[in-house]
Amino acid sequence: MADWQALALDPPRAFGPPVGSARLRSVPEDFQVDERLGFEPSGAGEHLLVRVRKRGANTAWVARELARVAGVRPHDVGYAGLKDRHAVTTQWFSLPARRQEPAALAGAHGEGWEVLEAHAHRRKLPRGALAGNDFRIVLRGFDGDREALERRVEKLRQHGVPNYFGPQRFGRDLANLAVLRGGVPSRDGRGFVLSAARSLIFNAVLAERVREGTWNRLLAGERANLDGRNSNFLVEASDTILEQRTAALDLHPTGPLWGEGDSGTRGAVAVFEQGIAERFPALTDLLRGAGLEAARRPLRMAVPDLTLAWLPEGEGRDCELRFSLRAGSFATVALRELMVPSSAGDAAVDAEEEHG
Repeated sequence: MADWQALALDPPRAFGPPVGSARLRSVPEDFQVDERLGFEPSGAGEHLLVRVRKRGANTAWVARELARVAGVRPHDVGYAGLKDRHAVTTQWFSLPARRQEPAALAGAHGEGWEVLEAHAHRRKLPRGALAGNDFRIVLRGFDGDREALERRVEKLRQHGVPNYFGPQRFGRDLANLAVLRGGVPSRDGRGFVLSAARSLIFNAVLAERVREGTWNRLLAGERANLDGRNSNFLVEASDTILEQRTAALDLHPTGPLWGEGDSGTRGAVAVFEQGIAERFPALTDLLRGAGLEAARRPLRMAVPDLTLAWLPEGEGRDCELRFSLRAGSFATVALRELMVPSSAGDAAVDAEEEHG
C-alpha cells in the first residue's frame, strides 16, 4: 500500500493495535445516528424544516423523495450533512413551503424514510449548519479481551481520538484521489476532489503528530481550537494553564486545511506543516488557485460521553457504544481505535455518506 493510500485508509493509531474484532452493521439498527442542529425551528417563514428517520437510504435520495412529495425542485431541498446509508438515522431537511402547512408533510413516508415532525422556518438549511451527531453502535460477537476493551474505552474518554478524515472522504476505491495515480479529476466531481486533497494533507500532518506523540499537546507556534467551537488562537508558548485545559479536552491542537492565505501558524510548526504539504505536489498544485481559503481543523476529537455496555444477548460478546461527536468528525475513526471489523463486508463504507 502506498503511503498516501495508508493515510486515507489506515493511518497510525494513537493507542496501539485494536483490542479485538467484532461485526459492525449486522443490521441497520446496529448503527444509529441522530443529528443535532444546535438551534430550534423559527416557527415562521417561507420554508419548512422537517426531521426525517431513514433506514437503508442515502441522504441525496431522501432529499429527492421529499422534493417529489412536496412538489418542489430537488435543488431547493436543503440538508446540513450526509448520513450513513447502512444505518438508521434521523436528520433535518428544509424545503420551500409553497403555501404548504407543516401538518401536510408530517407523517409523509416512502420506502426507507418517514417524516417525524415538520415546522415552519425562515430559511433554507445550509450545509454544515449542525452542532453534531449522537451515536448508538452495537458491536456483535466481540472476539478479544473484554477488560482490555473497557480499558481502551476509558482511555478514549479521557484523552480523545485522532480526528482523521475517514475513508468516506476519499471516495470508493479512493476515486477522489485519482490525481495521485496520474489521473485527471472530472469537472463534475471537482468539489469532492478538492475536499479529498485537503483532507489527505491534513491526515498526513496528523499522522506525523501521532507518531511523535504530540497530537494531543499544544506546541508553541500552533493554533489552538476551543472545544465545540470554530474559533482558534495562536499559542505563543505553552504554559501550565494551557496544558491543563488541553488535558481537560477544553482545547485541542489543530492541523491545516490547505488553501490560499496565511495558515496562522508560526515557527517550527509552520515549517513542519509546509514540509508535509510539499510531499504531495500533485495535491498542492491542484489546490493552488482553486480559491479555497486556508482553514484549521482540530487534530483531536473529544468523546467524553463515550460509554460501553455489554448486552445480555450474544453470550456476553455483544456490546453497545454510545457517544456524541461534533460536526464533521467520523464515528468509524473512533471505532478503529477500539476494534477491527471481523469481515471485509463490515469494513465497507458508503462513498457518498459521512457524518456532516
